[in-house]
Amino acid sequence: MDKTNNEIYYILDASAFIGGFEVKNSLNFTVSEITEEIKDLKSKMIFNQAIDDNKLFIKEGTEASINKLESIISNSGDTLRLSLPDKKLLALAIDFKDNGKNILLVTDDYSIQNVLKILNISYMSVLTEGIKGIYNWKKVCQGCRKEYPDDYKEEDCEVCGSKIFKKRIKKD
Repeated sequence: MDKTNNEIYYILDASAFIGGFEVKNSLNFTVSEITEEIKDLKSKMIFNQAIDDNKLFIKEGTEASINKLESIISNSGDTLRLSLPDKKLLALAIDFKDNGKNILLVTDDYSIQNVLKILNISYMSVLTEGIKGIYNWKKVCQGCRKEYPDDYKEEDCEVCGSKIFKKRIKKD
């Protein structure tokens, strides 16, 4: 059996560095946008040291994995809650999984964890307990409860003028 199948490849969100996740080997990956999410000096130092020690590598997901992700999150409503760096981390996780790698995504972001549960990809929290179930999201008017598509850009309901909010729906 191929030895690499037993090794765990870690995909790290900004919260991994902020929460003090210890980078122990050279199987750690992230996307370039994560550098913009790491603000505090200590986390930046941990991040930069891991890069300098060849224990952390910047890698991007493929176009195919990004398209696969977009399809999945448009069904779950998570497209409303994920930033570009979040999407890129998830696309990278899809690539690794599709290539038969044993992966663990380290994040405290509940929206990322929700999509990982849908994808059946393992994750680990650093500072939080993590999510328990899978949730979908939809846009709903506070007043008349009219539902809107994810791409509806207005903040107010076209029917009654009330605010539109994102409503969480438990899936499992």
